[in-house]
Amino acid sequence: MSNAVGTRQSPRLMRKAANVNESRETDESLSQSLNESRNTDLSEDDEELSRNRCTEYSSCFDQLNLNYSIGPVPFHFEKKAIDEREACDYSINITVDEAKAGLAPRKVRVYADGIYDLFHAGHARQLMQAKNLCPNTYLIVGVCNDKLTHSKKGRTVMNEMERYESLRHCRYVDEVITDAPWAITDEFMIKHKIDLVAHDDLPYSAGNDDDIYAPLKKRGKFLATQRTDGISTSDIICRMVRDYDMYVRRNLKRGYSAHDLNVGFFKEKSIKLQNNLDMFKERVNKYQAETKVFLRHWEEKSREFIYNFIDKFGNGTSMLRDRVHRAISPQPEDDLDSPRVSRSKRRSIKIVSRGSLESRSKDTKKSKTELDNSDNEENYLSSNENYYSSEEASADNETLEMTNGKNGSKLKSNIKSTIKNYTNSEDVDDEVDNQIPLI
Repeated sequence: MSNAVGTRQSPRLMRKAANVNESRETDESLSQSLNESRNTDLSEDDEELSRNRCTEYSSCFDQLNLNYSIGPVPFHFEKKAIDEREACDYSINITVDEAKAGLAPRKVRVYADGIYDLFHAGHARQLMQAKNLCPNTYLIVGVCNDKLTHSKKGRTVMNEMERYESLRHCRYVDEVITDAPWAITDEFMIKHKIDLVAHDDLPYSAGNDDDIYAPLKKRGKFLATQRTDGISTSDIICRMVRDYDMYVRRNLKRGYSAHDLNVGFFKEKSIKLQNNLDMFKERVNKYQAETKVFLRHWEEKSREFIYNFIDKFGNGTSMLRDRVHRAISPQPEDDLDSPRVSRSKRRSIKIVSRGSLESRSKDTKKSKTELDNSDNEENYLSSNENYYSSEEASADNETLEMTNGKNGSKLKSNIKSTIKNYTNSEDVDDEVDNQIPLI
């Protein structure tokens, strides 16, 4: 019985389950369609909001009374860009070879995309290459928004509006596309009538794709540019992180608060103390340099004053002049022939030398008198010969040269008389002249 009932109810239950499944599928399809419509509405709303933000951000230029013929380049939704896009005959296909050879019958619409955070010289050189790879190029630059960039690459230093505006003021750019996609699709190229895409030739992976530009390379729609070595956004951020303390000190000195820089209380105080120490060191070094300059200037002026004083009072200040000269530039020893030795000093030196010579001549007379009292003629002659040796003869010559002629003749006559008394001989003049030729 139970089996019969079970067989009777099974088709009924199956139909009921089928109806439930159908209702669920219809509900899911309805919800999916609703979600799609909502997504499209949201994307349209987001695009409209983005346009409004861009327009509001760039409206500040209206207050500057600028001539927009030489102003920033237009966004893709502005009238100037729309007119340029509508005037393009996209039915004419342009290849890379034709574009490089200058055989394109119209402007070549080249597209370059990127993040362009902290817009620097590397970005500018990349856009310059994209602009000049083909003659008659209309360069379109696409910039990804903050939401897409933060999800794919990470946080940026500049927000999307700042990055948009940086590109608008680059001389090589003709049009800026906001909210650019991460990977370029055919629909995007058709919408903006893009002929070629310019980027560096290195593989750029994203998600499961090893190179998002690989399809464009295969189709011959890719223009390769060269990267600039030594500069990139990552390098600039690395410099700021490496010199973090220096930039914090710089901004604190320029008036930023610790709260603005996200710096703790103790860190702020230590940085301010270091700033004060650095300022003190700079002042000390400045004062030391100024002191050296002042002392050197004072020394030069003092020497000039002393020289002028000596020249003015001249002869009455000879000793003072000598002392000043010795104080300014001391000499190890004095030289009579030197022009810096004064006249009075030369006189004093000569007087001293004369006194020494006179004392030596007295000693000579005394020794001769002692020799007169000796009894041995041979000892006298030998002592006389030893006396007139080379050294004593030179000393006597100096003595006789410095003394007057009267003293020399008196000494000679005394020697002759002494020899005559000792030898009892009268003919000793020639002998004395021969023995003592200098006298």
